[in-house]
Amino acid sequence: MDFCISNRMKDMRGSAIREIFKYAANPEVISLAGGNPAPELFPADALADLAYRFLKEEPVLSLQYGITEGYMPLRQYIKERLARVENICREGDDTIVVSGAQQGIELLTKVLVNEGDTVIVEEPSFIGATNAFRSYGAHLVGVPVKEDGMDVEWLEKALQDNKNVKFIYTIPTFQNPTGTTMSLEKRKSVYALAKKYGVLILEDNPYGDLSFSGERFPTIKSMDTEGIVAYSGSFSKVLAPGLRIGFLTAPAALIQKIVVAKQISDVHTPMLTQLISHAYLTENDLEEDIVKTRANYAHKSQTMIQAMEAYFPKDVRFIRPLGGLFIWCDLGHGIDTLALSKKAVEEKIVFVPGNTFMVDMDTVCSTLRLNFSTASDEKITEGIRRLGVVFNKVLA
Repeated sequence: MDFCISNRMKDMRGSAIREIFKYAANPEVISLAGGNPAPELFPADALADLAYRFLKEEPVLSLQYGITEGYMPLRQYIKERLARVENICREGDDTIVVSGAQQGIELLTKVLVNEGDTVIVEEPSFIGATNAFRSYGAHLVGVPVKEDGMDVEWLEKALQDNKNVKFIYTIPTFQNPTGTTMSLEKRKSVYALAKKYGVLILEDNPYGDLSFSGERFPTIKSMDTEGIVAYSGSFSKVLAPGLRIGFLTAPAALIQKIVVAKQISDVHTPMLTQLISHAYLTENDLEEDIVKTRANYAHKSQTMIQAMEAYFPKDVRFIRPLGGLFIWCDLGHGIDTLALSKKAVEEKIVFVPGNTFMVDMDTVCSTLRLNFSTASDEKITEGIRRLGVVFNKVLA
């Protein structure tokens, strides 16, 4: 049978990162391609005990339907932590628990974007978000990312030149894929431009807790006096991604529509994982866990950088991140890293080519993203050595 695929999906491509995982399944292949947290940091035993406890002692609460907005005690914990840690406590906002931050991004797009509307994104940007925008027929406009964040002059031009701009999507802290951190001055400028042109900001902050130094960078949402910032967050990078606990904080009128959209998608985020997460977060010291996570990633990041300095050709440029999970590299010379990624597989090493993160994914890019969070020190060093072999060959 021939299926007539909908217009919104017929030209959609699957994530290249997920395709790369097929190669990474080979135990001889070293993957520096994913964006997964370090599995050794998962509090697996504690979560197993909590799962057993709730299924034995609270089976109805654990296994019955819940309310779409999320388990009330967990929502309250999230609101209190946002106020305490991020200074996000604007009156008139509300918070919904979603099945990972990705769902929050998709639901916001579903509620706001009509086919042909414009969404302004950083370029490069997170493919999970850009694919969500594409799936609703959004017209994507890319704004280049510099080492201190989005180019604000380019952003203003994009706001002037495009009609029906529904929102600006940004990951200002330890951006995916570049690892850059937007300066405070630029955060203020982005907010001022959104206010000037009457446009919403969707601030995505999955990595904000992962500062190597422990320094926290002020969120754009903490500057929001006008109710023009929606804030997407998650516990995936500091607890466990498989629990699928994310949240979206935005003006209450917008959250009300997102609740309806979520009812259509999945009714509610699973009660069992909400209960487990709330219990872990309130019975343990999350901030102490985060300190250990930061130390782990700071060490792995430095291990990767030292290996890059030892094995990469000297003219390969890269950004030294202040936190997060990624290092962004540029080989220059017009090299196509999509084609190069296939050669790298022959050396049993995988990375994500830069075109994956562009508005036009057919663009030839000399850039690539490396991840350091999941591999051991030994595999990071060996993986970079193998990449160095590939890079030296092509640059020669």
